[in-house]
Amino acid sequence: MKPLSGILRTVALAAAGVALASGVSQSACAQGTYPTKPIRLIVAYAPSGATDLVARVVAPPMSEVLGRTVVVENRGGAGGTIGMDVVAKAPPDGYTLSFGGTGNLVLAPYLYTKIPYNVQTDLVPISDLVISAYVLALNPSVPVKTIGEFIKLAKTNKNRLTYGTSGSGSTSHIAAELLRRAIGVELVHVPYKGTGPALAAVVAGEIDLMVADLTPALPFAKNGRLRLIATTGAKRSTAAPELPTMTEAGFKMPVVEGRQGLVAPAGTPAAIIERLHSAAVTVLKRSDVRSRISELGFEILGDTPEQFTADLKKDREAFGKVIREAGIHAE
Repeated sequence: MKPLSGILRTVALAAAGVALASGVSQSACAQGTYPTKPIRLIVAYAPSGATDLVARVVAPPMSEVLGRTVVVENRGGAGGTIGMDVVAKAPPDGYTLSFGGTGNLVLAPYLYTKIPYNVQTDLVPISDLVISAYVLALNPSVPVKTIGEFIKLAKTNKNRLTYGTSGSGSTSHIAAELLRRAIGVELVHVPYKGTGPALAAVVAGEIDLMVADLTPALPFAKNGRLRLIATTGAKRSTAAPELPTMTEAGFKMPVVEGRQGLVAPAGTPAAIIERLHSAAVTVLKRSDVRSRISELGFEILGDTPEQFTADLKKDREAFGKVIREAGIHAE
């Protein structure tokens, strides 16, 4: 019969072996076997908007890299907060993600008196993928081709020119308000339920203009159904290098750019976050993906989770100040 000390030593070694095996098993599950089923990629906006377009460019190659289908699912409404809430409350297992943007990751906390999730504690950034400017887009029937001509027309027709947005308190609304203030004109706001419907209204001539995401506006401009005048970016877009920035046009206006990236529910294992980040970066290195994203009007980022977190914090500080000063609220 073994002495008591020998028995205790055997039990301790066995327990340590179980713990080690469990740790290895969990690590292997997170790193080696994930994913084992399809992944939901929630786009919290209507189809055909900038976020939706980029998500649908990225999802198929991510499916190839991960070995499992990444299914894009539109869950729009309330400035992107409904879809983002779905992700915030999902199990933190890497199978429900969001392709979020400036609207629901930056602006929402300042625009709504209460939102059902906390952008800083309920979500974890994976990668800041792309960024693009906004652009002043007009129906071709509006007889202007430069910012100067637009200002003259707007001041001559005070409170008669109408502009659409993807909703009260949306990024397009904030951008339009900043532009309006910078050039000193009065315009009539007409909110729509998404970028797609608002742009369609400009194209149809129901309203005069929109300060829109460059991405969905470009195809209409290329076929002559929209006229683009200037962008709100820090520099000229590689997709539309002929368009001056507002700064180049001689107006002091804060840079307004739409940031898009992947986020997951808080508590998602670090190994899964790294797996998803690595997959996203791999996809962004593909020449076909880079070409398509550039055509859409986006600049490619592919930042780390840490950099994405820092960028979101910086954006919240900048936009929060503007929203408070302008007294803008979401409806």
